[in-house]
Amino acid sequence: MTIRGIKALLSLALGLGLLSGCQAATTATKTTSSQSSQTTKRTQKATQRHSTSQPYRHWHSVKVVHLPILMYHSISSGNQLRVPASEFRTQMTYLKRHGYRTLTADEAVYALKTHRVPQHKIVWVTLDDSYKDNLTAAWPILKQTNQHATINFITGFTNKKNHLTLADAQRMKASGVVDFQSHTVRHLDLNNLTYQVQLSELTCSKKWLDQHLQQKTAVICYPAGRANQQTIRADKQAGYQYALSTAPGIATSTQSPYNLTRQRVTPGMSLTAFESLLTGIR
Repeated sequence: MTIRGIKALLSLALGLGLLSGCQAATTATKTTSSQSSQTTKRTQKATQRHSTSQPYRHWHSVKVVHLPILMYHSISSGNQLRVPASEFRTQMTYLKRHGYRTLTADEAVYALKTHRVPQHKIVWVTLDDSYKDNLTAAWPILKQTNQHATINFITGFTNKKNHLTLADAQRMKASGVVDFQSHTVRHLDLNNLTYQVQLSELTCSKKWLDQHLQQKTAVICYPAGRANQQTIRADKQAGYQYALSTAPGIATSTQSPYNLTRQRVTPGMSLTAFESLLTGIR
């Protein structure tokens, strides 16, 4: 057998292994799902309660949508990826007092796709990696300030100590102030994977979220913020409509839908600096 043939077999084996793991995870999750049936029912009721026959009837058309997408990770202290809860509270309060509308993932997709917005001041708050403190620290603040956020969920990390479980996600979604999009299964740098393994990571995570949170997951957030042309092809095949990177800048409806820019929020940031993330003016 040639070296190329061996590499192909290894890539296929890895991809099949990931799919098997995805199936195993689904089986293992059935127990958790049965225990969380009441939470699931509340999630479905919340979805129905927040939906109407014409949810966007008051939105208006614009030539180009400008959408600042704020990027958070852990709401705690320790390094540049951790924003303390006190600062997160101050920033969410700032959005409320200055009249910003925090969009859901579905609303963000609709705005970018149709060039329609509910008002001039809009923002999309995202938290990557589905850390446990998104539940214990961020969620209470979002409820208190009546703001909304999207958590980019790593579906293979539900049994890890410092990450959200399925029951956590169902409970948070039922509140109506949090929704969930994909951050793949294992949080691997997609650039370093073959096309088949990328597709498996993207497909399995989307199916898991669709099944357990009763939704149609539309957005993939790239681990490490990186992607290549094979990734974009896999995004489309897996059924995603938009993808989030870590490249800086305010996202617009003229950007590639599979490489939206975001504004990173860092610890110790002044409110003036935070405001510049929203306006793009420094």
